[in-house]
Amino acid sequence: MRYRLTFITGLAVGYVLGTRAGRERYEQLRSCARQFAQNPAVRNTAESAVHGGRQAAAKALGKVRPLRERIGGQREERVMEEDDWGTSNT
Repeated sequence: MRYRLTFITGLAVGYVLGTRAGRERYEQLRSCARQFAQNPAVRNTAESAVHGGRQAAAKALGKVRPLRERIGGQREERVMEEDDWGTSNT
């Protein structure tokens, strides 16, 4: 019950503060967020993070496969295909 009351209180405070700020402030925050997301440095950093995550996943998969074979899992192995998710074509 305590957490529910805290959540409802936070929701009410957020609503009051949001209505005071108004639509103009919302649009201003939205445009700033869009500019940030379209920044080339941010996009490059996000792409390199995706690439690093894929490399880490492939490395982990290389360590898990031998363990799975020792345990006796006989599932078909999936081939990791490259896709263009997270890359920009601009």
